[in-house]
Amino acid sequence: GLSAINQELSELSKKANDGKLSENEVEMGTFTISNLGMYGITNFSAVIHPQQSAVLAIGGIETKIIPAQDSPKGFRQSSMLNITLSCDHRVIDGAVGAQWLQEFKQFLENPGSMIL
Repeated sequence: GLSAINQELSELSKKANDGKLSENEVEMGTFTISNLGMYGITNFSAVIHPQQSAVLAIGGIETKIIPAQDSPKGFRQSSMLNITLSCDHRVIDGAVGAQWLQEFKQFLENPGSMIL
């Protein structure tokens, strides 16, 4: 059940953080999430592993100045996160990948919408 999935996910996460995933454990996935934000990397493209359909590359959060009509100064600070989705187009059509990325963006910007 869910507790078994949670247990396996915890074990695989620990192995990944420790750099101890076996080749078989890496190759069996169909979707990879690669996060280099903790190393100060703000934007990158990750390579899709063989046999996988997509990889999501997550960079670090940056504070940027953006135009804001509702601000007396005409601008405001905003936290920005660069995320890149690379898809194997033999498996995932680019338009479908873009739609998925739009939904993912909405969930990040409005986390409460995930439970509605």
